[in-house]
Amino acid sequence: MTGEPRLPRKLRLWEVLALSVGLMGPTLAMALNGAGVSATVGKAVPLVFVLGLIGVALVAYGFVRLTRHFNHAGSVYALAGVTLGPRAGFFGGFALLGTYLFFAVCTLAATAVFAEAFAAALGLSWNVPWFAVAAVTAAAVWMVNSRESRVTARTLLVVEGVGILGMLVLSLIIVARTGTGSAPAGQTLDLSVFGLGGTTVSAVTTATVFAFLSWAGFEACASLGEETADPHRNVPRALAGSVLLTGGLYVFVMFAQTIGFGTDDKGVAAFSGSASSLSALAQAYVGTWFSLVIAFTAVASAFAASISSTAAASRLMFALARDGFGPQILARTDRRTATPTVALVAALIIAAAGDMILDLTGVSAFDAYYWFATLGVLCLLVAYAVAGAGVIAFITSGRGRIPRHEIVIPVLAIAYLCFVFYNQSMGQASPLSYFPWVAAAWCLAGLVAVLAAPKLARRIGERLTAELTQPGGSAPEVPGAHEKATQI
Repeated sequence: MTGEPRLPRKLRLWEVLALSVGLMGPTLAMALNGAGVSATVGKAVPLVFVLGLIGVALVAYGFVRLTRHFNHAGSVYALAGVTLGPRAGFFGGFALLGTYLFFAVCTLAATAVFAEAFAAALGLSWNVPWFAVAAVTAAAVWMVNSRESRVTARTLLVVEGVGILGMLVLSLIIVARTGTGSAPAGQTLDLSVFGLGGTTVSAVTTATVFAFLSWAGFEACASLGEETADPHRNVPRALAGSVLLTGGLYVFVMFAQTIGFGTDDKGVAAFSGSASSLSALAQAYVGTWFSLVIAFTAVASAFAASISSTAAASRLMFALARDGFGPQILARTDRRTATPTVALVAALIIAAAGDMILDLTGVSAFDAYYWFATLGVLCLLVAYAVAGAGVIAFITSGRGRIPRHEIVIPVLAIAYLCFVFYNQSMGQASPLSYFPWVAAAWCLAGLVAVLAAPKLARRIGERLTAELTQPGGSAPEVPGAHEKATQI
């Protein structure tokens, strides 16, 4: 092991993009999120995802703008730290760390959920404790992530690529059969799904919250800023690409699913009541064998999401420890692969221990997945808002030469994030009603830590200045950057 503070630049554009796509888990999002939207807006599901794409694009704008100037393993931690000051940077980074650790817990649990569903589809009996599946998954994740970052990226590309290909093939078959009048129950190619279709504007707006969650994790590739070749060009492109490519995929697949079930009351009820919409449609439109393929890709997608979440968590833990928060051993990298393997092991131990405690206390794998996904998203919304505030500060400072009229974009993004947080927090039944308080406690712990340790804030500011402005570092020298980053 070595204490080398910087990570080697090896990754190309498509390899960086793979981390964000892996954490978003398109196959999981498309199999699970459509039912909730359909129950709220009926057949207007594709319209909701179009509006959700607009909302996440507002948020992504800030990351794209800032990563053109600054790239760092800490993602929001550094982006906010260099624009708003070290305390804000640490607060945003700590919130994001909570997101990645909570996602690590939930994605390991999700692998167990879909592994059991796949075994059931094969007609196999399943008496395996779900934590055992999560533990095996954690070991497999370590085997992938402990290697060079290129191995991680390429594994994600292959694993998630298979799922995306399966969704696209199924969607094309559905569109073709509904368009030619050969659908199983006479479903038709109905373009009215892009209109309100009898629902209300209020219902559609509220439902965009479900759609927005499908993009959670799009910013993960920003944590590879120190491992990417030409990061000022490739990281922003990967961020924008992850949103736009999955946006087009989501809208098309949701369109296919909506018309696949049918746009009448019976079809809407079938869609909203489906436990795994992609598998159900694959069974109806192709056959059992393709349904099994789709079910297997769901397992693979959960595994890919585990790889992405722990990779992102390890980079953020590495960055925080390198700058003085946490044990210095977390800032070590492997001499052979140059990856932060100590931080990776720590993230996996935390996630696996969380799943073990949940299983031993009688919590089902599905509940563990849903609960910790919710906690992760709530922390993520806070981190996104901090990053948005950093963009506003960067624009008003004039340091990035960004036209001042563009400030309306991050302002709208923060307003939308507040709307999503409110909808995720209000009117929830127990135990979901407690989750906003748990997420707030985590974020508050980060704030208290940095407020109570002025030396930590000063050290973070000095380190961010050195890491983001030194020759060969992640960003060119920007006038005024030193003063902002060392502000106490």
